[in-house]
Amino acid sequence: MFENKNKYLADEVAAQPLRNPVSLETHRAARAYRLQRVRQQLKAADCSAILLYDPVNIRYATDTSNMQVWTLHNYARYALVFADGPVVLFEFHNCEHLHQGNELLDEIRPAINWSYFGAGSRIGEKAQVWADDIQAVIRQHAGGKVRLAVDKADLEGLNLLREAGLTLIEGHSLMEQARRIKSSEELELMRWTIAVCERGIQRMHDALRPGMTENELWAWLHYENVCHGGEWIETRLLASGPRTNPWMQESSDRVMQEGEIVCFDTDLIGPYGYCADISRAWTVGHVSPSAEQRKLYRLANEQVLHNMALLRPGLSHREFVEQSWDIPPAYWHNRYCCVVHGVGLV
Repeated sequence: MFENKNKYLADEVAAQPLRNPVSLETHRAARAYRLQRVRQQLKAADCSAILLYDPVNIRYATDTSNMQVWTLHNYARYALVFADGPVVLFEFHNCEHLHQGNELLDEIRPAINWSYFGAGSRIGEKAQVWADDIQAVIRQHAGGKVRLAVDKADLEGLNLLREAGLTLIEGHSLMEQARRIKSSEELELMRWTIAVCERGIQRMHDALRPGMTENELWAWLHYENVCHGGEWIETRLLASGPRTNPWMQESSDRVMQEGEIVCFDTDLIGPYGYCADISRAWTVGHVSPSAEQRKLYRLANEQVLHNMALLRPGLSHREFVEQSWDIPPAYWHNRYCCVVHGVGLV
């Protein structure tokens, strides 16, 4: 078997899980801060409440999670957050017990699922019951005609809410603005996710050898993430050899050969639902790179260091773009889709 001469994670260390450094007090402070941010944005937009369906937004505002990936495409749970009033979670059937001890929640009610999965041919009927229920809660806590922000919902339900006299406001942007500024406690949660992600990267580094498939290597990142309470990985961006250019090809059963480049982007959703988005590129077998590989690495390294040096408090996005590293014309066609993007709770 191929022996990795650059192995740096000893077997006895690799067998021991990392210790979660986040205290209960830090976790509670982070979630209280996030709810405060949502309410600040609601008041700034003159909205009485926001109806949340995106499971990431529900988690940001209420610190509750349940079947996160499944509920991205099955609208089976939702929440109402009032600017001056309660936080009401509408939870999936018989799942109220999942949130015992969560001090952010004022009430947990059963969700009314009017998507096709939950209603079948009775979508119209169930949507009306849902709309009546939403209206009743809003009238109880905010009066009759109110401005209600909504992050996403199907057309039929939105029409029913409008017919009831509610003024609907696009709420996805509102939540993005709330999530834009992190607290010091949130940064602690993010650092823990990054530590878990780096542990997975170490596993991948140590396991990498010629003859492995891309999927075998990729599995180590999932392994360490799940071992440490992480949740999922948003993409499968790992490619080797001729599959690395153009980018965006996903992990496959291709067998990697010694000396090829293997590249990946973690897009890892770790503990507490925070994202660690880290990219790495190695040679298979950790052998010396070729002249062409060195050239590509030099250009990539130059770009990263140049753009990092620009970062400072108060820098605008436009200023960053205007001053950022000039991509050589030969690489324009396959350049990436964005210059920068944020990370946080996902």
